[in-house]
Amino acid sequence: MATGSDTVTNDKIKSKDTEEKVNWLAELRGLSLMLLAVLVFHSLVAKPFYIPSTSMMPSLWVGDRLVVSKYPYGWSWASASFHLLPRGDWRILGDTPEYGDVVIPVHPVRDEDYIKRVVGLPGDTIAVENGIIILNGEPVKREIVPNVKIPFEPELLCEGSPCLSAFSAYLVRDADGTQYYEVPAYRETMPNGASFLVIDHLEDQLLDNFEQITIPEGEVFVMGDNRDHSADSRELNSDRGLMGAVPLENIGGRAEFITFSLNGSASWNPFTWWSALRDNRSWSTLRAPKAEYSSAE
Repeated sequence: MATGSDTVTNDKIKSKDTEEKVNWLAELRGLSLMLLAVLVFHSLVAKPFYIPSTSMMPSLWVGDRLVVSKYPYGWSWASASFHLLPRGDWRILGDTPEYGDVVIPVHPVRDEDYIKRVVGLPGDTIAVENGIIILNGEPVKREIVPNVKIPFEPELLCEGSPCLSAFSAYLVRDADGTQYYEVPAYRETMPNGASFLVIDHLEDQLLDNFEQITIPEGEVFVMGDNRDHSADSRELNSDRGLMGAVPLENIGGRAEFITFSLNGSASWNPFTWWSALRDNRSWSTLRAPKAEYSSAE
């Protein structure tokens, strides 16, 4: 037979159980608000970006992790993370990239992000002749520089595709047995002084020549730094490239700096992550340095 004290004890237990019950609706609301805040931040301010291809070598390597800012050119449908907004030709507080900016154009047909460098602005005439950019009737300044060293990493050279064999002629071995590639490179300097390295080591390639066009207002012409292995504005086939100049509303942001870089050897095991970090790549800026410009001779 229950006593008065038993009844009080049972009531306290029930009260404690009630208090300890999780309010799942409140938890779900809090999680939703947090995810919404992250989505808004990624769409309006900055977001992380991963490099999956070799098209921007030597500036960017497969496995680089970047920060992309969303506000430099204003906001459009392409700014929204996961491309949640429908396509349109509108922009808010729109601005135009500079020569040499590394930008994130969205494919004109597919919701697929690319990463390329701006080499032509609205109103410019642009052509490519034997790999040389002809901008407003003048060849862009290009200088031969010492070969760039690229680590002997299959991920960097897209193993199983033509670009691996294309670099094989440049494989060297140090006295200690270390292997790496020494690839011929050039330094290009744009009219605003933006200066950057490019790789253009193959002759008579399909994209080495591009007939002159006038870039329409509100569009920019973009190319990859690895000129023989880049699907960019030179490629008019929608399955392989960006089909010409890119509308500014299709630019989803500007690449700012590398946060860290992994060489592809890491697995699910956290103990492998540290050894997979590449040296001397973290916090590297992606803004092209400015040099004094003089037209190519």
